[in-house]
Amino acid sequence: MNHNTPITPRPLPLPSLTDERQRVASTAQLRDQGLSGSDIAAHCRPGGEWQQILPGVFLLSPGQPTSEDRLRAALLHTARPGAGPAGRGPEAMITGLAALALHRFSSAPPLTAVDRIDVLVPRTRRLRSTGWVRVVRSPESPEPLDIAGVPVAPVARALADAVSALTDAGVVRRLLTEAVRAGHCEPGSVVRELNRARLLSRPHVVAAVDSLLAEGRSIAEERLYEMVREFGLPDPLWNVDLRLPGGPHLGGLDAYWPDQAVAVELDTRAPRQDDDALWSEYTRKREHLERLGITVVHITPRKLREAMDQQATVVRTALMAATDRQPAAYVVVLPR
Repeated sequence: MNHNTPITPRPLPLPSLTDERQRVASTAQLRDQGLSGSDIAAHCRPGGEWQQILPGVFLLSPGQPTSEDRLRAALLHTARPGAGPAGRGPEAMITGLAALALHRFSSAPPLTAVDRIDVLVPRTRRLRSTGWVRVVRSPESPEPLDIAGVPVAPVARALADAVSALTDAGVVRRLLTEAVRAGHCEPGSVVRELNRARLLSRPHVVAAVDSLLAEGRSIAEERLYEMVREFGLPDPLWNVDLRLPGGPHLGGLDAYWPDQAVAVELDTRAPRQDDDALWSEYTRKREHLERLGITVVHITPRKLREAMDQQATVVRTALMAATDRQPAAYVVVLPR
């Protein structure tokens, strides 16, 4: 055998997205299979069976890499040394538009049309973006979700990373709206990630967020109507303002039962930079109403979505307890 003798590729027991054999491997994985640097180079010569598609990452096929190949290659490129047999550490995960495609967003391009794959890694990692892989750093990495064996960032984080590179206001608005309308996440979690990424200073993002919050409140109100209807609660007065007779405005409420002096308020606040001031204002209003003998039930959109029956029980309990309380102060109820 001489140096011109073709080297027979060795089967590599690597994990895959599908039932087919894994077609992507790193230099470390190939060395673990007993191949030397010269062996790898021989496979990657012009006309050879393999090709290098990223630094230290090889496609074990002469053809074009599939979407799955590119995902695996991106994760292998960003893997910590000694990350295990899967070739990646738990910290690296797909984010951005590629992650949204994996989350099955209809408003995101399919994986085959995603030119760049974003990979989220801890801020301390010394990595550079290269080729079609963009390295995104974060001081706090979220817990990844497993989609077809690929670690993927949660929707809210993936949205923020995608939006950071988008300038089309229409695309941004469609992505944010789908996240809420399709039930992927609540508006608050999206805005929180956008704020962390310092994207709320961009006019087209702010406009999309305003549309997102309106969409989120509309969905939450529909769920509140559904809760009252499905669980047989008495019909309240919807969307009202309360005032003291001849006195100041007490605040708006989403639902109010005047005979029992019980109110429901949906917390659809967006976590922006002035969140502390908004929370203080909400707390003052709630404390003022309760001093007047009005019970305020605080419900978040997430609680309505995930545990509507529990929220109905809370409201029903407050209504039943009204007979054991002192009568509330008289207030004027006006439509909002």
